[in-house]
Amino acid sequence: MNEQVKITQGESTDLSRRTFLIGTAAAGVTLGYAAIPGMFGLDTAAAAPAKIDPSIWYSIGPDGLVTVTVGKADMGQHVASTMAQMVAEELGASWKDMRISLATNDPKFNDPVLGAQITGGSWSTMMNFDAMSRAGAAGRIALTEAAAGIMGVPASELTVRDSIVTHAKSKKSKTFAEIVKSGKVTKTFTPDELKTIKLKTPDQYTMIGVSVPQLDIPFKVNGTAKYGIDTFLPGMVYGKLVLPPVRYGATVKSVDDSAAKKVPGFIKAVVLDDKTGSTTGWVVAVANNYQNARKAADALKVTWDHGPNAKVSSESLLIEAKRLQGLDDSGLFFVKNGDTSAALGSAAKVLEAEYTTNINIHCPMEPMNATAMKEGDIWHIYTGNQFATRTGAIAAGAAGVDPKYVVLHQAWLGGGFGRRLDADMTVPAVQAAKAVGKPVKVIYSREDDVTMDFSRPLTYQKIKAGLDADGKVVAMNHDVVSAWPTKRWGIPDFLSPSVDKKGALDAFTVNGADFFYSVPNHNVRAILNEMAQQATPSGQLRSVAPGWTFWAVESMVDELAHAAGKDPAQFRIAMLDGAGDNDGGAQRLRNTLLAAMGLAGYGTKKLPKGEGMGVACVSSQERKTASWTACVAHVAVSPSGEIVPKKLTVATDVGTAVNPDGIRAQVEGGALWGLSLALYEKATLKDGGIEQSNFDSYTPLRMSQVPDVSVHIIANGEPATGVGEPTVTVIAPAIANAVFNAVGARVRSLPITADAVKSAMKA
Repeated sequence: MNEQVKITQGESTDLSRRTFLIGTAAAGVTLGYAAIPGMFGLDTAAAAPAKIDPSIWYSIGPDGLVTVTVGKADMGQHVASTMAQMVAEELGASWKDMRISLATNDPKFNDPVLGAQITGGSWSTMMNFDAMSRAGAAGRIALTEAAAGIMGVPASELTVRDSIVTHAKSKKSKTFAEIVKSGKVTKTFTPDELKTIKLKTPDQYTMIGVSVPQLDIPFKVNGTAKYGIDTFLPGMVYGKLVLPPVRYGATVKSVDDSAAKKVPGFIKAVVLDDKTGSTTGWVVAVANNYQNARKAADALKVTWDHGPNAKVSSESLLIEAKRLQGLDDSGLFFVKNGDTSAALGSAAKVLEAEYTTNINIHCPMEPMNATAMKEGDIWHIYTGNQFATRTGAIAAGAAGVDPKYVVLHQAWLGGGFGRRLDADMTVPAVQAAKAVGKPVKVIYSREDDVTMDFSRPLTYQKIKAGLDADGKVVAMNHDVVSAWPTKRWGIPDFLSPSVDKKGALDAFTVNGADFFYSVPNHNVRAILNEMAQQATPSGQLRSVAPGWTFWAVESMVDELAHAAGKDPAQFRIAMLDGAGDNDGGAQRLRNTLLAAMGLAGYGTKKLPKGEGMGVACVSSQERKTASWTACVAHVAVSPSGEIVPKKLTVATDVGTAVNPDGIRAQVEGGALWGLSLALYEKATLKDGGIEQSNFDSYTPLRMSQVPDVSVHIIANGEPATGVGEPTVTVIAPAIANAVFNAVGARVRSLPITADAVKSAMKA
């Protein structure tokens, strides 16, 4: 499937060409980047700050409150508070004065690095730390200069703390509120001047590294936080989906609405004509309330052509993946170093193994939903999304208008985990609203959300590796076969050129395979399973490629260690020597592994029969944006093959820890998600459709299955890294390696079931 929607962002918004403005505006002090002349109907970018509409990072009102506009989706990871904390550190604001506001899809709010509004990849903190810090520092400088003029003292003698500018010698002070009210803040900064601002060093931090209360918790606890599902508009009606029995490729042959017309409040059955390619074969029953919409949907009799994927199954996807891997000309090279063929040919010992993962479903607690309303020429879309740039374009494609006529009203997300990078929920809302001429809210049922998820793809990986006479790894061939979620988006800039320049590949299906171990001859091949691409349009699930690539890599490294007769942890430490391009990263990963080993007591405890410890260490998410994470898993395995995780010990090097409590929560959540994927979660495809439909058949980790989780945060003053996803990727291989050490059973497919363990024990 290829979506035909064009992603447009209006005129190019190059931050290097903007002027950072701080000045007195009607509502207070605004801080941000001025609009480019001609953008958004403005031709006065160089005018006085009070007369422009700046691309606001934050504002300070006459009451002294600092409101940070957050261009990131907050789905419970508290990224909004993190952005505010970075601003507050350099601004010198009191935490009690900080507020947060969610951005619209206006291109002026695009990420300063990515050039689009997207939340994923554990990128938010690392990519925005410098920009938000400099915004805060510039505000502090401007406020200080204004205060110096008001108090008649040198600016160099002023200090800023807790939203107060103080002159110690004269004991004079001015609050932010007083300075704003004075109207004296007129300082401007060019991009070059912004770059030269000297930021605080870690030893000067008073806010960064402090576990301040998350700003979003109070209104999420007291019920005043507004999620997409909480949208209510005057005259709004409801849409309920009627879905085909296949995941993708069906078309509607006919709709009999005679029974639906007997449902009170029924308005219309709308057959989607989705030019974006997000959906196929969907019908929406529209009624005056949700209950009647559900009744009408149940009453509709829809006849489908099931399409080309009607007979596709998980088994056929795996068979096709193996066929593709066996072809010499399949795929594109992500890594191509040395001569693996020659090295494997002369190796003292060669190991070969296949690793698989099944389809996995996102299942956020708030199911997909969207409300669409047309007002004049403008479409207003109310929904929680992780990719505003793309979501606006999908909604525009569904409406048949230019994206500039779509305004997204961002909401808090009741979970996302990558699911809300996709925008299919906007399509039925928009097209139903267009058909009935009223605002329409569409809410997916849990069954809708599970069976039509943009899932984590089924993957097949084959690794062939060789050891020399000393037990050192001399070569590794690694083939990764899957659907390519990012290619499905149709955004060329998100693809990567292959190392042999033979085409563009989806690096988000192979990241992690380019590890920091020293292996002199190393190939990684990314292979697109077109059958899976069409039948199971896949998306990005929390951890993305490292969730399966490190499953294979860290399992194989363990197998190689045992084949060499060496302790798996020490084997890894030897491979993390920092040679060549691995310098820096390998050392950090090695230190993280050592920390996890020490905290877990790895190698120092005599464990009972049937228990074992296993290690794994990862550089998720991508090599250039890595967080260094290691896990020691302690499990007990019964003769029946049942695995009982006893403890997960995780160490993670985050560079600079903005909010330690927030990081700890993220790491704990990631560990439990990784455990859920490792042992419990599995979706299957049969006759083109997902067989599971709710939590009775798709079974994530339950509270009663949660083991002890010990987290150690390494904060060493290096640049801040992301923590939302890395821990997810390290758990499954650590569990599998622990199972092997406990009972000698090597399982190479996720999830690791009791039957698979028992079968491997007998092998």
